[in-house]
Amino acid sequence: MARVLRVDKKTVVRKFRLMAVRARVRHEEWLNGGLNRPIDEIQFDDLETFEHTKCKPLSVTLVVNKKTREILGFNVSRMSAKGPLARIALKKYGPRKDERPIAWDSILIKLKPYLSPTALIESDENPHYPRFVKRHFGDAIHVRHPGARGAVTGQGELKKLVFDPLFSLNHTCAMLRANLNRLFRRTWCTTKNQQGLIDHLSLYVTYHNEVLIGP
Repeated sequence: MARVLRVDKKTVVRKFRLMAVRARVRHEEWLNGGLNRPIDEIQFDDLETFEHTKCKPLSVTLVVNKKTREILGFNVSRMSAKGPLARIALKKYGPRKDERPIAWDSILIKLKPYLSPTALIESDENPHYPRFVKRHFGDAIHVRHPGARGAVTGQGELKKLVFDPLFSLNHTCAMLRANLNRLFRRTWCTTKNQQGLIDHLSLYVTYHNEVLIGP
């Protein structure tokens, strides 16, 4: 962008951050004024990415309106590495706190004013989700769907199913991976810090809701 516009890279970064702040304000205004509420069906889950190295994974908690595929909110949190990378990450970078529970709490508290108390809330079978849903939406119906293998299309987010019960969520995750270069499965454009990912997602959410799937 700096090369095309013939400006300094620092200028681009400053404008990027300023636009992200404005996008967050615009999203709040959209939630309060442009949203048909109360919403009675949502889907949520975590999309995984990383900062700088796969030894430093990040989780993007995403909540979408099942009927419209609008993104209602997101949170970015740190998590510890899993599988073969866990030992390498611990040795190289030390213990890494799992901040996902804070993110789950925060997103459900934030969206509570916009959801029906008896809403249908759908997710995968993450064993931690029921506790947080019950805490904030005691009268809601929480339906958990088993996971499935990713299809070749959709960046691995769309599933090899005749009928995907979490299609609205998975399709939105596929759009995120297709439209944000830092979320591509194979890319050199990786996230260098958590705030950069938050800013990029903030800009995309407004574009997604108002342009890609908007009227």
